[in-house]
Amino acid sequence: MQTKIMMTFSAAVLAVLGLAFTFLPDELAVYLGSEPGPLDVLLLQMAGALYLGFAMLNWMAKGTLIGGIYNRPICLANFGHFFIGTMAMFKFLFRYPEQPFVLWILCAAYAGFAAWFGLTLYRHPLPVKEEKVKA
Repeated sequence: MQTKIMMTFSAAVLAVLGLAFTFLPDELAVYLGSEPGPLDVLLLQMAGALYLGFAMLNWMAKGTLIGGIYNRPICLANFGHFFIGTMAMFKFLFRYPEQPFVLWILCAAYAGFAAWFGLTLYRHPLPVKEEKVKA
């Protein structure tokens, strides 16, 4: 079942990001070249909470049928998150290409998840059985 792998990988990536943003906001801001203020730290921790929430959602839904009309809200929310995140990172990275390489890797991962969820969104999750035609 390809969606179980997709949901597990996306949950793992989002959980790592969520834990990092929740517990290391100062260190991440400094690594990315910013002097973190109290509002920056709060916003990074709030983003971490969102990532952890999405990670939990994907982890809990990994064993369910996803694709086509099945669990469409979960698939659409993930597609929207990864697609919009990819576009925002592309815009940022092409405007400021001197950013750390880890952001380029994250952007590529986001693009891969956006494509994967986009394909899943419009595919039926079960193989279509061919009917035998009697002559």
